[in-house]
Amino acid sequence: MASTSEPPLLSDGRKVWFNTGTSTGFGRCLVSSVLSRGDYVVASARSLESIQDFPKSDSLRLLQLDVNDGFDAIGLKVDEAVAFWGRIDVLVNNAGTGMKALLEEGGSNHFKEQFHTNVFSALDVTNAVLPHMRPRKSGTIVMIGSRSSWNPEVPGSGAYCASKAALRAIGETLSVELAPFNIRVLIVEPGAFRTNAIFTQPYFTSNPIPDYDDLRAKSQAAFEAVRGKQPGDPAKAMEAVLDVVRGEGRAKGRSWPTYLPLGEIAEKGIKEKCSRIVGVLDEWADVVRDVNFDS
Repeated sequence: MASTSEPPLLSDGRKVWFNTGTSTGFGRCLVSSVLSRGDYVVASARSLESIQDFPKSDSLRLLQLDVNDGFDAIGLKVDEAVAFWGRIDVLVNNAGTGMKALLEEGGSNHFKEQFHTNVFSALDVTNAVLPHMRPRKSGTIVMIGSRSSWNPEVPGSGAYCASKAALRAIGETLSVELAPFNIRVLIVEPGAFRTNAIFTQPYFTSNPIPDYDDLRAKSQAAFEAVRGKQPGDPAKAMEAVLDVVRGEGRAKGRSWPTYLPLGEIAEKGIKEKCSRIVGVLDEWADVVRDVNFDS
């Protein structure tokens, strides 16, 4: 359980982090990494019980936050987070879910549910934090996305991949809109890491269409085969995020990346997609360019 004693005055250059979705996976690892670097962290989760086992620390505060509760409720929680140490230097939007369904079977309702948590809620949290960053002209917004947004050609993953692609687009736009306020955006896109993510979420089968029986079965088997065997270490991934945000370790002396793909699977998948797109642009250049009004 976190300490409730008064924190020291923040005049030592240490950062204050506000992290969502800290009960498992990347979120839990990130809290440990932040504390190990000597920074302060407000760890939030939908259930306080799920994060009561964090080690006691004067640099840690726990906050109950359901990111799906809406902007007004989130705003009150952000105010609570700010009250702990007087500011938020780094927001990490990690809370999310990974739902699986074939597109026709899941339909738009499946998409709406997925986007509510992964996209709209992340935007709500961000917009609730920004009024505390803009006046100080300082801050960092971290979006925990996924390399799946680059490689959605996996049956059953359409809604999840689309939500992460939307999150990346939001991050890209924010990076421009917030630049005048010296607020940076980091879009983290992990590959296959051993977290709950999409692999442990149930597969939507409430609207089975017989034509998809074989594809659905193969898709379910493929997800199950990967579960627990992902090569990525989430603790190492979050150490990389700390390096970038703090400008130290492997990030020392480097320019701000905006994008941070993590893992060889992410590297390979993103490179292949970019190469395919460039290939189409080259092969179809005459068609691509010949669509303007005649002079």
